Amino acid sequence: MIWGIRSKTSSIITTMASLRPSSVKGDPVQFSPFSAITNSFMGFHRNWLSLRTKLGRVDNTWLRLSPSLKEKSVLRLDAWSISAGLAQELKKFKIQNMSETDGRVDFFDEMKQRFMSFKKQKYLGEVEHFKTLAEAQSPKFMVIACVDSRVCPSNILGFQPGEAFMVRNVANLVPPLENGRTETNAALEFAVKTLQVQNIFVIGHSCCAGIQTLMTMQDDENSSFTEKWVANAKVAKLRTKEAIRLSFDQQCKHCEKESINCSLLNLLTYPWIEERVRKGTLSLQGGYYDFLRCTFEIWTLDFKESNVSHGSRISVKDKAFWC
Repeated sequence: MIWGIRSKTSSIITTMASLRPSSVKGDPVQFSPFSAITNSFMGFHRNWLSLRTKLGRVDNTWLRLSPSLKEKSVLRLDAWSISAGLAQELKKFKIQNMSETDGRVDFFDEMKQRFMSFKKQKYLGEVEHFKTLAEAQSPKFMVIACVDSRVCPSNILGFQPGEAFMVRNVANLVPPLENGRTETNAALEFAVKTLQVQNIFVIGHSCCAGIQTLMTMQDDENSSFTEKWVANAKVAKLRTKEAIRLSFDQQCKHCEKESINCSLLNLLTYPWIEERVRKGTLSLQGGYYDFLRCTFEIWTLDFKESNVSHGSRISVKDKAFWC
């Protein structure tokens, strides 16, 4: 058997050596069929891409003289096709990744342009005002609004720097004092006691996901942070359920407004707020922004007419509808 392999190898080598240089396209010095076949049978490692390129230069006449070499060429061509496919996928991934990165870069570039526009048109035009704000702030409003990205109070109501001290949370809720410390009542304390704001403005809005969560969850479900937080408005939910039969969307809209009134009543559980409201130095307002129709409702809590002692119902005055 060994003699047969050697004889076959010798025959192929002899045949290859007898080929004229014209049977190989290109410079015959760059590619030696003799060395390629010898190294193949000796088992030496050859660079597959280089081997494919060289094999591609050999014409069909030479390939027909060596079936085994033709088979090896096909195998190497298959390997090259697979590798090329992987390379193409890698290229696509890099392009996509670069595109996503460029998208982020473009977004912050746009943000930079917005800032530069603010600086040029607003800040530099009111330098003295901003210098005054740098010394101290004295806002007239404490605004409690939802975290929803579609309902920024500064955009909707045009609050300017220094006009409104603002806290935003899920569903624009004010928890009662008995529920303990939160960032909301911490902001309230600073706004009322230190900044001495004249108005606390609770602003709700249409299509509130926090209220939708409140309306769909079971009373004993407080497993998530969101559910535990919106449970602060469970009184508004109960009052909504007590109302006449409504569709789910109508119930949510009703609860969105009812929760604002509950927050206004909850504000009165804080003694330093209730005292100022009673004296008339602090006013509590509710507002509702319907961004589907771009309308705004506003009302003021009527402290004298509200049943504050039991916290059951709220009386309002000075209602207005902007459209």
